[in-house]
Amino acid sequence: MEELLKQIAEYISTKSIEEQVELINQCKLELHNISPMKFEPVDCVLWVKNETVEANDYNPNSVAPPEMKLLEISIMENGYTQPVVTFQREGNREVVDGFHRTRVSKESGPVKDRVHGFVPVVTINHHKEDKGDRIASTIRHNRARGKHKIDSMSDIVVDLKRRNWSDEKIAKQLGMDADEVLRLSQISGLIEMFEDQEFSQAWDLEVE
Repeated sequence: MEELLKQIAEYISTKSIEEQVELINQCKLELHNISPMKFEPVDCVLWVKNETVEANDYNPNSVAPPEMKLLEISIMENGYTQPVVTFQREGNREVVDGFHRTRVSKESGPVKDRVHGFVPVVTINHHKEDKGDRIASTIRHNRARGKHKIDSMSDIVVDLKRRNWSDEKIAKQLGMDADEVLRLSQISGLIEMFEDQEFSQAWDLEVE
């Protein structure tokens, strides 16, 4: 076995950077398929070209410029310690968690050069690929770090309700209690209730 691994390593080392990454990814995927931990996304971290990883349209998290710079420094000093969580569709991937790590891989010249334009990713389980499930996964990642925006969260709760998610399911999947789901539903719900209404001019009282 050891000799076989040496032969594989020697063969891969003769290839270009991109070919090396592709061959190593193939090896990881083959091992992942027979792994007793194959249902855990972190069991298989792949390196993919950063342009193939796209932002989602529902992340209620934001990072200020100083924090983005700190993230860049952290990656330069410590390397990528966490992969980007992604959902795969056709040739591209959509970010579930790790949008700012992906941004650094694209926007930071030093980071981009060091990792040759790649970014480390894991892929969420196939049975969780519905958009509602992906939204819930993003929110759970954000809330676990204490980072989410209330106004965006209310939009997301209303969107999940439109997808026929019950208040109980929303509460469980997003780590909320029933009162929080109700409050967030009302924030967007009240706005939505009146957004298509036409309001008349204010009445002027006639004084006799």
